[in-house]
Amino acid sequence: MIEKALKNIAERILALDEASLSGLWEKYKARLEDFDATEEWEKAAIIFFIINSVKVKNNIFNKEIINRQNKASQNKKASSDTPPYLKRIK
Repeated sequence: MIEKALKNIAERILALDEASLSGLWEKYKARLEDFDATEEWEKAAIIFFIINSVKVKNNIFNKEIINRQNKASQNKKASSDTPPYLKRIK
């Protein structure tokens, strides 16, 4: 039950735009630093870490995509350097 609820929350968060979330980062960072033992502060802490989680996830995702593209282009270069086994003869 809890895992299903967390997956639903994750789906909803993934639908949010990182740029919009980043615009809220400062607001929730300031609220987090202004500690008081209230439910509103606790919510602000969760929101702040959700925003950070999305930013970290996107950073890792983008780096992996770039790494894979670089590896693919290196493989193409390496394969184009080796002579083909079959040659076209006219």
